[in-house]
Amino acid sequence: MFSDLISKLIMKISKFIWRGMHPSMTDQEFLEKEIAKWKNSPERLMQVKGFMYYDNEHDILKRKRTAIGRDGKLEVVDNLPNNRVIDNQYAKMVNQKANYLFGQPFSMECDNERYVELLKGVFNKRFMRTMKNSGKAVYNGGIAWLYPCYTEDGEFVFRLFPAYEVLPFWRDSEHTMLDFAVRLYLVMGYEGTTPKIIEKVEVYDLKGVHKFVLDRGRLVPDAETEEEANCYHVTMAGADGTVQGFNWSRVPLIPLKCNENETPLLKRVKSLQDGINVMLSDFENNMQEDARNTILVLKNYDGENLGEFRKNLAEYGAVKVRYDGDTKGGVETLEIKVNAENYKVIVEIFKKALIENAMGYDAKDDRLSGNPNQMNIQSMYSDIDIDANETETEYQAAFEEILWFVNAHLANMGQGNFEGEEVKVIFNRDILMNEAEIIDNCQKSAGIISDETIIGQHPWVDDPKAEMERLEKQKEKEREEMERQYNPFGQQDGNPANQGQGDQGGEVDEK
Repeated sequence: MFSDLISKLIMKISKFIWRGMHPSMTDQEFLEKEIAKWKNSPERLMQVKGFMYYDNEHDILKRKRTAIGRDGKLEVVDNLPNNRVIDNQYAKMVNQKANYLFGQPFSMECDNERYVELLKGVFNKRFMRTMKNSGKAVYNGGIAWLYPCYTEDGEFVFRLFPAYEVLPFWRDSEHTMLDFAVRLYLVMGYEGTTPKIIEKVEVYDLKGVHKFVLDRGRLVPDAETEEEANCYHVTMAGADGTVQGFNWSRVPLIPLKCNENETPLLKRVKSLQDGINVMLSDFENNMQEDARNTILVLKNYDGENLGEFRKNLAEYGAVKVRYDGDTKGGVETLEIKVNAENYKVIVEIFKKALIENAMGYDAKDDRLSGNPNQMNIQSMYSDIDIDANETETEYQAAFEEILWFVNAHLANMGQGNFEGEEVKVIFNRDILMNEAEIIDNCQKSAGIISDETIIGQHPWVDDPKAEMERLEKQKEKEREEMERQYNPFGQQDGNPANQGQGDQGGEVDEK
């Protein structure tokens, strides 16, 4: 383990040492070598495989049946059942963890109400969807990237890039400051009338976005773009129709990480997921091998070879045997039983281990039987909660970068300078709860703590501030209704005949 960490650290700094030792190497040559090394690196292949496994493209699909040949070595056998069953527990864990932390829209707290309203315009439902998708992307790839940009309609948005598309070059070993980055992605094009996959390369630095095509390992300037006009981070058309370019003062790529090591979730559970697939596939194979679950013992067979015997048995359901005097012919069987219970136990062990290693939770846990209390529920969620804390820490740091670009956008649009404004981003986790128990505790806390704190803990409230405003309006309406129903100086119950006497000197009718 220690040697792996050392090798990773050496790889992180080797690119800078290599470049310093070879001053004659051009920037383009340096990038070409780095891209070639990165494309087939184990780190990137694991990132790609994470997305493939999520999309049901597992290694079991490439599996072949083998048997021991005449020379004692394994050989591929084509005449045996070769089922490839996938029980995608990994994708279930990715969805579970992403929805736990990002399934509910996040909320913001800030003293500047106008700033909050402007932020809500940027962090709209479209952005909330991007954040939820980023949760799946970071668990599949260990890291994902947000790219602030403008649409053709001039709307400020954030695009999401998966981990396997971006090769970052960091300024520090902690991976907190980005020097520049390379994005490699595939597009479908044509060479004449023949379809062709084209490798596009974009280099993001402080000077802009430089676009290339990767042709046989060489970077060629993209002929479809005008280099000067498209080098800027942002291009806008002026009133006179001229295109103007602008650059951010930071590299416009924001890293989103699931943990500080940027480790994909698949790296923790791949062997367990593969084990589940193998066990289920082997069980189905054994169930289909009807003729091979029983070993056939031939006596005085009237045929040339075993291949002919198998063919006759499969086609006609009968075989010919000889009876020579004292030598009796026949077919006897040695039955091999497949114990389904063994497969069931092994698969259950694998599934439980996968959930624990993925730090998820089992929705069918015994602690949820009957009427579980909140302590049992929290105990079941303890692992996923610990892992979510680490991911949330990384996202909170990323939001500082996100808010910097948002503030720059608002300032450029003339909507105000909000640099230095403190904003608290709150991730509302989607956790199962015993609502009756929580509501009962809220009622018992009345008079001990403030109503605002109690409302904030109520399971039916998403926005405590809005709920306080609605409650105040409700109380005001009830006061007005009471005053209208009973007014000692006016009408009562809406009946003009019932006038309040007050101090008007009227006589009292005694009965």
